Amino acid sequence: MRQNLHCDSFSFNQASKIWLFFWLCAVQCLFVGCQTKKTKTLEVMEEEQAWHEEPYRPQYHFTPQQNWMNDPNGLVFYRGWYHLFYQYYPDDTVWGPMHWGHARSKDMVHWEHLPIALYPDELGLIFSGSAVIDQQNTSGFGSVENPAMVAMYTYHLMEGEKAGRDDFQTQGIAYSLGEGATWTKYAGNPVIANEGIKDFRDPKVFWHEPTKMWVMALVAGDHVKFYESPNLKEWSHMSDFGKEVGAHGGVWECPDLFPLTDAKSGERKWALLVSMNPGAPNGGSGTQYFIGDFDGKEFVSAQIEAKWLDYGTDNYAGVTYNNLPEAERVFIGWMSNWDYARDTPTESWRSAMTLPRKLSLEKDEAGYWLKNLPLASVENLIAKTDMNPETIQPKDSLTLTGKDFNQGLGRFQTATQNFRLEFSNGKKNFLILEMDGSTGTFTLDRRASGKIGFHPEFGNKEHTMPIRITKGQVYDVSLYLDKSSIEVFIDGGKYVMTQQIFPDVDYDQLEVHNLDKVSAITDLSVYPMASVWIDAKEKRPVEN
Repeated sequence: MRQNLHCDSFSFNQASKIWLFFWLCAVQCLFVGCQTKKTKTLEVMEEEQAWHEEPYRPQYHFTPQQNWMNDPNGLVFYRGWYHLFYQYYPDDTVWGPMHWGHARSKDMVHWEHLPIALYPDELGLIFSGSAVIDQQNTSGFGSVENPAMVAMYTYHLMEGEKAGRDDFQTQGIAYSLGEGATWTKYAGNPVIANEGIKDFRDPKVFWHEPTKMWVMALVAGDHVKFYESPNLKEWSHMSDFGKEVGAHGGVWECPDLFPLTDAKSGERKWALLVSMNPGAPNGGSGTQYFIGDFDGKEFVSAQIEAKWLDYGTDNYAGVTYNNLPEAERVFIGWMSNWDYARDTPTESWRSAMTLPRKLSLEKDEAGYWLKNLPLASVENLIAKTDMNPETIQPKDSLTLTGKDFNQGLGRFQTATQNFRLEFSNGKKNFLILEMDGSTGTFTLDRRASGKIGFHPEFGNKEHTMPIRITKGQVYDVSLYLDKSSIEVFIDGGKYVMTQQIFPDVDYDQLEVHNLDKVSAITDLSVYPMASVWIDAKEKRPVEN
């Protein structure tokens, strides 16, 4: 009807034109559909405010330009670029039909947003997965000279789920001969059917050189299944792990299996990451890990209890990059929690990724530890400052004032078993971090940190982390704050907490209390961190 109206062939007075305008709007609403909740377009956002300057927008963490994001997917390094694919819903700021969003970076700090990589199709939505570079052209999708980038992902068929079936998740593949810019889905999808497992998803694939096979870790409800393939198309089940070990408070998700070598002993072991929701130590979502051995067929570990990569509530579904040297195991996680992810107080975008982190293995008398610290490239964002490092003597305190605490890095060294840090502002918001040597506990308290009322699980309790520090041991503490998050790294990344925060205004005061009777806090420095979005407008491609 609307297409057949040729208004320029008639002569209307002004009142008629106004009437026609409203009539056309009503017709469009009737046939196209009225939405009660709309997200702002990038063009509108630019008129009102640069998109990267919105309230709570991180300045040195990856975020989508607009709308919903969750799990990192398809992490792969190729021809000088770190590719980041991710779960993405382009039409709203809450979870919806999943696509794979796409960005790339030379340093995992400055990101270039790219068009959507994978769209849903008749087999289902595009859930989480991984990507590899098929260097030997085992799949036949490319050539040795121009190997294919191959993505493996979970299809989620909503119609099957709504019908009450238990086979609605299957595994598919797609390939790109253009470095991830364009994709072709394999005509033989799905490559792994589902024989009746409700939660059957998140394939992580890697090349296992000793057996000359592709190996895949795939979660099946409460455990991990391992498969092998000569060509990425035909898969055979090999073994299972985890039914009777680790934490089982929720569904297992996003597995990742990779080797690491202890720098001190030279011992080579395999690490298995498994995210779980709910049931993490501080509630909701979290990521556990197991250290063991893998012979190409089976993963075995003497570990019975879960160990946690991060004790904060906001590091989930993280996986590592393929196609990097073994010694460069780089991890990135989704900085949110399914308890409240849909409700955080951001307007046109939702969710960020953690800082990129290098993983390393360390063994001590208590066993194996999977340590994680920000990549060296993050250091390049530290702004120059004329602040001299401070020393705080036992039973003494120091107050620092400034405007960089919500976009900054704080560091110090100490052997103290007891300290307390308080970030605050004029709105009487307080973010409190405390080490208690008597209980071996580190506590982060965001109950008065700012906006917490958007969900009852966000600011309802203190969050704790067990810490084992030997008396007299000197260790380091690093705090990365970025508008709406804090990442805490203690003792070389052995102990880590990642938390979202939403202060009413930036924190402009930091009180440091050394509660120890013997040891000083030394080399205390606070640095501003540069924004990675400084050229965002000039470099932003048009989406949609």
